[in-house]
Amino acid sequence: MSHLDILIPFGLPPEELATDLFRELKTPALATLVARARRETPPAIRQSADGISRALPHEAWLASRFGLEEQMHVGGSPPIATAAMRALGLAHEPGIWFMLNPVHFHIARDHLVLPDLRQLALTERESRTLFDIAQPLFEEVGKPLRFGNATSWFVRADDWSRLQTSTPDAACGHNIDIWMPKGEGERNWRKLQNEVQMHWFTGSLNAERESKGLKPVNSIWLWGGAQASMDGAKSPYTELIHLDGWMRAFAQFGGNHLPGADAGTVIAAAPERGLLLLDQLLEPALGNDWAQWLINLEQLEAEWFAPLLAALKTGKLDRLTLIPTHHARIAAYTTGKNTLRKFWIKPALTNLLP
Repeated sequence: MSHLDILIPFGLPPEELATDLFRELKTPALATLVARARRETPPAIRQSADGISRALPHEAWLASRFGLEEQMHVGGSPPIATAAMRALGLAHEPGIWFMLNPVHFHIARDHLVLPDLRQLALTERESRTLFDIAQPLFEEVGKPLRFGNATSWFVRADDWSRLQTSTPDAACGHNIDIWMPKGEGERNWRKLQNEVQMHWFTGSLNAERESKGLKPVNSIWLWGGAQASMDGAKSPYTELIHLDGWMRAFAQFGGNHLPGADAGTVIAAAPERGLLLLDQLLEPALGNDWAQWLINLEQLEAEWFAPLLAALKTGKLDRLTLIPTHHARIAAYTTGKNTLRKFWIKPALTNLLP
């Protein structure tokens, strides 16, 4: 029997905008899948030890599915750094490793805001220039720094094992104060962060970026602390489809990764237990660009929901579960050939509401 879980970050619209957004959408396949589905009890969104949800619901759900919930409860954000290093082909010594992202802090009237990292447009050359400035500062305090790619670096900090950190997307668009690392090692981190900021401020790279109309890279974001050995982490899936960015690290825990598969390929594979990530709604939702959100959702309708609905009707797939989220909620809708026979239920998106 084939079953496909489809994780759709920000597939749930804000309640205050839902009526207007539903009116504009032309997604009959999605409406059919949602209306005739069996609505599952959504998993609880567990807060981190300091009482703050330091990861978005889809991030927390992924960590839980791969056996990382307890470690995330301690560290706040998904403990993914060492798996991300392996995904990039980086060797790492035993210890506690963190993800480190070069970022731009927007200066508001009385606070700092973290914009979406995807908007930074940082090249590998620029990132390596910034890395070369920062690395001696980390080495000086006994924190080895490793370059992963333009957007992701890694730092070893064994004495920060209980530091509570937040994912960049959880903090995106907010006053960073409550999302900054908290707990054991917090003061040392902030001191190191300030040192890096000052050295970057005096460099020439940001002046060069600003002359091109780009935002300066003026800080770093720490998160994702993980042990080098991730005992207990295991994939429940036989196939992993379209895991992108840092989420590609979950493929290190097992399962066949199909990064570029289209709907036809997935249907033909008929995964025994597959996970498909559709994250095209994430960026417009974080940026409150609901016009683009509508466009992207209708593209998902054409490329994924319509073919998958047809595959269910013909028996090429047995069952699928849609798992849409937004910033504070997650839902689940399971559909199969039998539930689709409820012809008396008209297609509608209203089942996406609480």
